[in-house]
Amino acid sequence: MKKSWWQFLGLVMAIAIAIIAYHSWQVQSSSSASAPVTVKLSGWGGSPVEQKLLKQVLQDFEAQHPLIKVKYEVISDQYMDVIKTRLIGEAAPDVFYLDALEAPFLMSQNVLEPLESYITPAFDLSDFETNLLETFKYQNHIYGFPKDYSTLALFYNKKAFAAAGLSSPPATWQELRTYSRKLTGKLNKYGFGEAPELARQVYKIKAFGGEVVNQNGHATFASEAGLRGLQLVIDQYQKDKSSAQKSDVGTNSGSEMFGQEKVAMVIEGNWAIPYLQETFPQLEFATAQLPTINQKKGTMVFTVAYVMSKQSQHKAEAWELISYLTGKAGMQKWTSTGFALPTRKSVSQQLGYEQDPLRSPLVAGVDDATPWQVGKYPAPIVNNFDNQFVSALLGQQPLKQAMLRAQNQANKQIQAME
Repeated sequence: MKKSWWQFLGLVMAIAIAIIAYHSWQVQSSSSASAPVTVKLSGWGGSPVEQKLLKQVLQDFEAQHPLIKVKYEVISDQYMDVIKTRLIGEAAPDVFYLDALEAPFLMSQNVLEPLESYITPAFDLSDFETNLLETFKYQNHIYGFPKDYSTLALFYNKKAFAAAGLSSPPATWQELRTYSRKLTGKLNKYGFGEAPELARQVYKIKAFGGEVVNQNGHATFASEAGLRGLQLVIDQYQKDKSSAQKSDVGTNSGSEMFGQEKVAMVIEGNWAIPYLQETFPQLEFATAQLPTINQKKGTMVFTVAYVMSKQSQHKAEAWELISYLTGKAGMQKWTSTGFALPTRKSVSQQLGYEQDPLRSPLVAGVDDATPWQVGKYPAPIVNNFDNQFVSALLGQQPLKQAMLRAQNQANKQIQAME
């Protein structure tokens, strides 16, 4: 009898322990399931308006995804150096900005998560501007989705045009030079504001069949075809004397020399529109697509993508963030104020940018645009080009000599890095 009693008591205790253990597991499991996952997002600092808008978009995301929190970090200085250091040290953010110029190197280093396996039909990949999406592809993988973009367009002073008897923007580069001569010395000191940086010259090099880099990623901008495009800039500056750099007129940017009416025309991107409207509200200006060169349409396109670190411990949540920020709803909120252009065609249509008098030329140029991307090692190419081309522009050395010097020096540096 005693034995039966102890057996019964042992069974009761075992059941009680099991119930307590199960209840404890349920509580822990429930607590674990409801604890939000934190996704770290890093980017560089933009304007206060841009930062405020992004925070609003991230708050909307968190409201729709209560189990995901976003820790947003602004890296103010040496952005890419910080990102690369953290990737090496396995301390990279889950999601971060990646400029098209820097993308080829990181895409080749096996540090980014390929994103094509996360894509669902609802994400609607075909809605992206093809030219922009291709910029973040490498060896049949998609590594990023572009969040916004800008091409370059011609900005022109309407009062200056009227004073010079010009009723429409120039359609060809030769017309632009003619206009520039007519406009110089009237309401404006110069007809045209020139930006000699490579970022503004690539489409001129390509207009005659030239390339900035070859298939091996080495500089090749000093070809005869490339020099033909660059010679247009030299001739306008030295022979026509109808163009000026920002330093010639004591300003800090092309937008500023245009806004101060030091020049009647300038080639700038979408970023110039809110700047000019806010800083120079009395300025009457319009925009147009860039004039053709050698009977070819062309411009540049600058874009930035959201990418995921391959070492992220929260890849599902990181994708939720990327897909929201670059999805139709998130992108519409992000680009609704007009300081950036949406990379989705449907969003651009909904926001009316294709009919916007100032922004429609920027949108129209995207199909003919060259992405700002010059191989895996952009720094040697950009720095050497910029230094030597300015020297040629100022007449300190012949153009061909300057470009050969820049090309050779860039390739020596690239070979040392490979």
